[in-house]
Amino acid sequence: MFKKPSVRDKENQRDQKGTINANVGEGAAVSVQLPAKNPLVEGKAGYGIFVKKVTPLTTTAKSTVPSKSTKIRDSVQNKKEHKEPANTKTQFKEISSNATEKKEKTLNTDGDAKKAAIKIEKKEKKLWTLSNFDIGRPLGRGKFGNVYLAREKESKFVVALKVLFKQQINECKVEHQVRREIEIQSHLRHPNILRLYGYFHDEVRIYLILEYAPNGTLFKALQEQPLKRFEECQSAIYIRSLASALQYLHGRDVIHRDIKPENLLLGHKGDLKIADFGWSVHEPNSLRTTLCGTLDYLPPEMVQGKPHTKNVDLWSLGVLCYELLIGKAPFLSSAYDDTYKRIIKLDYKLADHVSKAAAHFISKLLVVDPEQRLPLDKVMIHPWIIAHTQ
Repeated sequence: MFKKPSVRDKENQRDQKGTINANVGEGAAVSVQLPAKNPLVEGKAGYGIFVKKVTPLTTTAKSTVPSKSTKIRDSVQNKKEHKEPANTKTQFKEISSNATEKKEKTLNTDGDAKKAAIKIEKKEKKLWTLSNFDIGRPLGRGKFGNVYLAREKESKFVVALKVLFKQQINECKVEHQVRREIEIQSHLRHPNILRLYGYFHDEVRIYLILEYAPNGTLFKALQEQPLKRFEECQSAIYIRSLASALQYLHGRDVIHRDIKPENLLLGHKGDLKIADFGWSVHEPNSLRTTLCGTLDYLPPEMVQGKPHTKNVDLWSLGVLCYELLIGKAPFLSSAYDDTYKRIIKLDYKLADHVSKAAAHFISKLLVVDPEQRLPLDKVMIHPWIIAHTQ
């Protein structure tokens, strides 16, 4: 039976409570590129990521720096060069040895950034620990932990350190989901996909070393617009970037399944990057049946409990395009049942300011029959996309 999730309130704010977490017992999907053994989860007894007993946790920022860190090998092997944008400066707040004293430092990433990124990636023969990083200000909070600005001490390379609490992961029984997120994201290489450089863990926490996107989420940028929406030109640029990233994912049999503004980050030049692969799956052959994602972005086949394919991402692309142009999702209602019915009936309306070309583009993606949705190669050459991106 379809579980009733909470829906965004009238201010259009979304959080972890707006996410559907049903049927997470689905088998982990492993990419063909993955090593035969994952040191993260297949190590000796007591050294894997997930343990049955963990020490009590506190959720303060101070608790994210344990006194002793268990070392494991970095996940990233045989990496290609990571191209970091040049001529940029990132403001970095470093926590000094004195807990009451904080100093502002500026990290100049010009020129040496690419070498620093490569050095981080190729650290497979060295063991990562928390002591390798200076920890800075918090960047965000999630259901299972927090994200902090951090800097690798040796290379001075700035990253985002995602800290997950094992106890919360175990209690919610989503170990396989975290494992799958790491397995998939660590092997992806695309300019519009957030990089996962590596990972390590201790007795209490799991640490993901992620690319830092200084301009925050697309949702935040959308809310900061004067009319709470983007112009068509900017919207088309974002949609084309996302379509390019989805082409890359689908070409590797990866379905994201949770495309929404909160899971899209903006780089230092405003370039869009897909993040948060917690609901992603690698599935080259069979259909999927897991109900996952955010209600107002779910396609009809999901809310009806039918098997789904990679075409669920095409529906989400259409919903996102609508939200960027209008300021809210097309099927969003105050009540869950109303949202459900509107998705099934394809009940949405476009505002007068939306051009005919944009309306046509959206209508080709928001199609009840998954096989009739506009494929990504056609998305890239749609007249509305071409008109605003070339």
